[in-house]
Amino acid sequence: MSNKYSLATTLVHAGRSKRVSQGSVNPVVQRASSLVFDSIADKRQATVNRAKQALFYGRRGTLTHFALQDLMCEMEGGAGCYLYPCGAAAVTNAILAFVQSGDNILMTGAAYEPTQDFCNKILSKMNVSTTYYDPMDGEKIAELVQPNTKVLFLESPSSLTFEVPDVPNIVKAVRKINPEIVIMIDNTWAGGILFKALEHDIDISIQAGTKYLVGHSDVMIGTAVSNARCWDQLRENSYLMGQMVDADTAYTTARGIRSLAVRFKQHTESSIKVAQWLAEQPEVKAVFHPALPSCPGHEFFKRDFTGSAGLFSFELKEQLSREKLERFMDNFKLFSMAYSWGGFESLILYNQPADIAAIRPNIKRKLTGTLIRIHIGFEDVNELIEDLKAGFERLK
Repeated sequence: MSNKYSLATTLVHAGRSKRVSQGSVNPVVQRASSLVFDSIADKRQATVNRAKQALFYGRRGTLTHFALQDLMCEMEGGAGCYLYPCGAAAVTNAILAFVQSGDNILMTGAAYEPTQDFCNKILSKMNVSTTYYDPMDGEKIAELVQPNTKVLFLESPSSLTFEVPDVPNIVKAVRKINPEIVIMIDNTWAGGILFKALEHDIDISIQAGTKYLVGHSDVMIGTAVSNARCWDQLRENSYLMGQMVDADTAYTTARGIRSLAVRFKQHTESSIKVAQWLAEQPEVKAVFHPALPSCPGHEFFKRDFTGSAGLFSFELKEQLSREKLERFMDNFKLFSMAYSWGGFESLILYNQPADIAAIRPNIKRKLTGTLIRIHIGFEDVNELIEDLKAGFERLK
């Protein structure tokens, strides 16, 4: 498609060429391991173009995969998109594609816990060191770049407490020190559309497509959209690591993306209303929603993002005892207790201050009360507020 179209229009029409749709509205579901060649010349041509969406072998992709990759590239403005079986695979394989023994990476100290575990437990065994930084240190992060630093890994907003870093200026400062460093971002919260990472000189935008891309909590997939500079290396290293998804997962993800812009509008409206209500409750110490002025980095959110997701958190004034926590968490009618987020349903989880401090030793801001993370889905927002209100009543 031409880039003259709006985002909403692009999400509906991108990745639907006649080649991949075969005349239908949606791309075909082409399940294949072996792809048959008509002749030696045909096989030779497929081999030459195996990295350019030629039908070569199932692990290189089928028409179904190519449709989703094209859609992702048009959506995020990339030169190529690699597909992984989950978000963690996208994160880890993207990093592995650009490091070797003796290298260093810069990692946000507020990153998704499995990302930190990968650095501490896997990269360390490969003699790749990790330097953690506080994402709210801004341009000072560039001072941590070492001669052997090969990757800067960002996340915006941060996991759990949703600080929004000054990503554009962090990138500029780091590029001044080392223009060749590979800069990646976990862009899952923004769904790849609320924050256009590659427009800010970031090389690779990574998502756990399990969340907002799929949107229905029934498929796991990871994506990494790369600029031209890093695409060949990301693609070939990920291929050698055996990373792929099945055709049905690719199809389901593409279908979910068609409604992404509409879904985000509702997530934005409902989550902000709930966040504003929570900020007025006597039991709540702080609400960490990027759209609220009280959230650290709100000014960067207003500048860099075009909307809000449904995921945020709030800190209670007290650290709940086990008894109180069970009373609070075990009796919601509409909020389900489950990992992940990004679907049509509302979810709730908790973290105690000591748990968060243990996985975020480099973050200056410390919590004293129990942290409650919620995802606001598509239920009636007033009924969700009533469910939370009943939870606070149980604390009394």
